[in-house]
Amino acid sequence: MTRKVADCRSTPSVMNCTLTISGEEEEVVKAAVDHAVSVHGHADTLELRSEVRAGLVDEKVPA
Repeated sequence: MTRKVADCRSTPSVMNCTLTISGEEEEVVKAAVDHAVSVHGHADTLELRSEVRAGLVDEKVPA
């Protein structure tokens, strides 16, 4: 299974957040949404979850 990555640096914010979360897709989505709510003040909505999921990228494995 390919691990997924959510990286706050890929989403512009006034905080210049540098958090990166990696793992299995569902755990990354949950952690990234929790972070977006608790740190960035977003509401936990289906739209936010969809945006987070759409922004995930495959983790690059060192060669």
